[in-house]
Amino acid sequence: MSTTTVETSAAVSKAGPAPAPGRIRRGEQSRAGSLVSHGILIVASLVALFPIVWLVFLSLGPDKDDYLHPGGIWKKMTFENYAFVLQHTEFFSWLKSSLIVSLGTTVIGVLLAATTGYAVSRMRFPGYRKFMWVLLVTQMFPVAVLMVPMYQMLSDLQLINSYLGLVLVYCTTAVPYCAWLLKGYFDTIPFEIDEAGRIDGLTPFGTFARLILPLAKPGLAVAAFYSFLTAFGEVAFASTFMLSDTKYTFAVGLQSFVSEHDAQRNLMAATAVLIAIPVSAFFYLVQKNLVTGLTAGGTKG
Repeated sequence: MSTTTVETSAAVSKAGPAPAPGRIRRGEQSRAGSLVSHGILIVASLVALFPIVWLVFLSLGPDKDDYLHPGGIWKKMTFENYAFVLQHTEFFSWLKSSLIVSLGTTVIGVLLAATTGYAVSRMRFPGYRKFMWVLLVTQMFPVAVLMVPMYQMLSDLQLINSYLGLVLVYCTTAVPYCAWLLKGYFDTIPFEIDEAGRIDGLTPFGTFARLILPLAKPGLAVAAFYSFLTAFGEVAFASTFMLSDTKYTFAVGLQSFVSEHDAQRNLMAATAVLIAIPVSAFFYLVQKNLVTGLTAGGTKG
């Protein structure tokens, strides 16, 4: 009898104290909490999706004033707006200009930002800390202040109304931010990899290109996505430096549907939906590395 009592007591002590009635264990979530969190996520998703769905819905209305009485669109939905935009506007010229400028900004901007971020992360040259702060300060100037001096410089270089001039202007915005982003990401890559490259006889650039860049794909994906969106959706510089309507980007081309006395909102909505397709395709290409790159750069300062 005593032996059984001792064994039972030992088993209870090993199992630990029983949880109090109604007490939730660590790592578990009550049903009410789960419903609340899911409800918040559903509401947030609906809020984010509503503008997109509303834009697509308005693009199916044949009249420019359908946005004033959207209930009538259900009875007369049509794709005529899309047909008109594709056949009777400079849509494909805008597409070509937007892709040239956006992809050019992405390639040049990411290349400059990657080399800058790597140099500051690995090399201790005089003033390297101040250099990064100077890049940050350049982001503090408003567009209105930069417009005149940039126009003067592009005019002196004969780059007004040229894709290269607009790409260089956008790089002044994309490179500083992306350099900070990639510097933080390069800091998370062990220095031992650079030392191994030197032992194998690689030059500093060879180490950077063959060893570091393949490991930094998530960070490069974030920088590429930011650079692409910066150039794709910008209006002020594009409308000032591009004088020919065949060289307008999408953001500037949309302004052609609005005049002083008229606004063809149905055509604007249809064009906006078509504009979203290239951005969605680019996002699909980089989405695998996008989330990792957004979080990894902040793990080490």
